[in-house]
Amino acid sequence: MPTPLRAACAGLVLTAAAAMPALADGLKDQIAPTGKLRVAIAISPAGGAFWSTKTDVGYAGVPVDLGKEMAAQLGVPVEYVMHQNSGQITDAASTGTWDVTWLPRDPDRETRMLFGPIYEIADATYIVKAGSDVTNFATLDAPGIKVAAVNATTTMRGAVAHLKNAKVIGYQTYDEIYGLLKSGEIDAFALSRGQLNKMAQRIPGTKVLDETFKKTVTAAAVPLGHSQALAFVTKFMNEAVTNGTLRKAYDNNGLKDAPIRTE
Repeated sequence: MPTPLRAACAGLVLTAAAAMPALADGLKDQIAPTGKLRVAIAISPAGGAFWSTKTDVGYAGVPVDLGKEMAAQLGVPVEYVMHQNSGQITDAASTGTWDVTWLPRDPDRETRMLFGPIYEIADATYIVKAGSDVTNFATLDAPGIKVAAVNATTTMRGAVAHLKNAKVIGYQTYDEIYGLLKSGEIDAFALSRGQLNKMAQRIPGTKVLDETFKKTVTAAAVPLGHSQALAFVTKFMNEAVTNGTLRKAYDNNGLKDAPIRTE
């Protein structure tokens, strides 16, 4: 005959065992309701810790690698949901079309999704077209100057707040702005310094300004109301920093020399 203590312990074990699948099911209902982990990504050749690229066999990028690893931990397939920019990902947050993403965070987006840990901090500045007389922010912020930014992004909102006289114009894609800068149809482009430095190597005569107008922070995010999913994503990202998963994602995507800057 089992003693009362043994019976009580056995009851606790059975209760815990019964609760564990329910917890797992609850998590999957939030983070993978379709049976797949749908990862929202934005496509651009800009590179960096946020943008992804389309390849012959699918997609590549830091969010792509992180999404694949997260799906493996959850035991579900991964599906990438492509967008042209982070603004489109934000607009889709309430539509139920994606489950997790990695994108720049700002106060506007904090009202539209739940954010996990910051894993990247970048300096936002401007690149000016070849032959421009602009040398700093003071000479850039003048009437008649046209500054491009990717539409509805944190960088665009920062540029609009920063520039009082120059005109900030939003475009849907990095590629479109790249072409306009190369042809001289715009005077400048607002983006993170690392991405602009790479652009300057591809467009002779362009110049990246030394000053910084905004610190852009990038983080994991889930739709509003998905608190259980957020707890899992937060744990995943904290572990990704310490166990080398994030470093490997950086190294695999042209960021071997880039430090991981968390907050």
